Amino acid sequence: MNTVLLFGMPSGGELLVIGIFIIIFFGAKKIPEIARGLGKGIREFKDAAREVKKEIDEGENASKDNKISS
Repeated sequence: MNTVLLFGMPSGGELLVIGIFIIIFFGAKKIPEIARGLGKGIREFKDAAREVKKEIDEGENASKDNKISS
């Protein structure tokens, strides 16, 4: 088990306190909107990361093809 990750992760009690603060500050009606926005942001980040990886792979393949044909 990787102990480095365990130090940064909140435990059950800490998650409960964080959840209570979120409800107090934003209200129960705003939480679904916040979660949707967070989900969209994460999805866009993953899509962008996938696109960059695809472009890098295509660039590597193109440079390999150029070396072979030369």
